[in-house]
Amino acid sequence: MYDLPMPADWQQQREEMVRAQLIRRQITDERVLAAMRRVPRELFIPFDLRSSAYDDCPMPIGLGQTISQPYMVAAMAELLALSPPDRLLDIGTGSGYAAAVLSLLCSHVWSVELLPELADSAAGRLSRLGFANISVRCADGYLGWPEQAPFDAIHVAAAARATPPVLLEQLGPAGRLVIPLGKPRSSQTLKLYQRTAEGITDSSQGLVEFVELKSGRPA
Repeated sequence: MYDLPMPADWQQQREEMVRAQLIRRQITDERVLAAMRRVPRELFIPFDLRSSAYDDCPMPIGLGQTISQPYMVAAMAELLALSPPDRLLDIGTGSGYAAAVLSLLCSHVWSVELLPELADSAAGRLSRLGFANISVRCADGYLGWPEQAPFDAIHVAAAARATPPVLLEQLGPAGRLVIPLGKPRSSQTLKLYQRTAEGITDSSQGLVEFVELKSGRPA
């Protein structure tokens, strides 16, 4: 049996994670920091890994997928620059952790997960935890969520070889898209796209490592 911390210790661990992993790495958005303090990461990972819930690393959640490193969740949230009225598309629900964090920063999150088992478990978990402003669907993330477009922001939690054009099309005026680009198990670049009056601009935000963004389309 793992020596798991008692529940009273979880908040202390979240506070330490914010201080040591986020603030020390220049995450400064107070709303992002507050969201990271509130969401119980230990409830979004397998039970036997909960003693490591606030370690500075991604963790497996089954089916070859991972829950992102806390710093990466916070860094991408900060890049999205969300405000309370914003509508957000989340691609790659996974366990639902990033969607939960992002839901505290905007009005509603529409989250898409390709794998039915993960989509079902994430939807149930988010509902039980009271995240009422998140909708989860099992679908191909490369197609976005056209019925709900346009979005003020789009968050992609897996690496694509190229930015899906459909996602750029679903960005609203002044919309922001954050996505890792590159091949699996190789150097990837985190990209920030922004829609402006003149068109869409993009900038590189550093090197990252994510699992592959898979499509339901035939290879």
